[in-house]
Amino acid sequence: MESRANLVFGALADPNRRAMIELIASRGPATPTELSADLAMSRQGASKHLSSLVEAGILDSQREGREVRYGMVDGGLEPGSVWMERVGGEWDGRLARLKLHVGN
Repeated sequence: MESRANLVFGALADPNRRAMIELIASRGPATPTELSADLAMSRQGASKHLSSLVEAGILDSQREGREVRYGMVDGGLEPGSVWMERVGGEWDGRLARLKLHVGN
């Protein structure tokens, strides 16, 4: 699971990829051509970013004739959120113990 979280965070590190995820999450599956027009980038650039998102398990692809449509994978972002919840919970515990120790 840790390596999947690394892939998710690596993919999310790029603002173009985050923008693609937001568009697909709000509008539904899209082609590289559609995304490149919305994000003012080349179709090749969009395809490269989409490949990274597929590799990270965030998106999947489906061929429709000559085009490929990319859509969200159910639970694709979950490895990242699980990691954040775990680490956040550890810090919450540490802060609670510190408050007890300090006397607040």
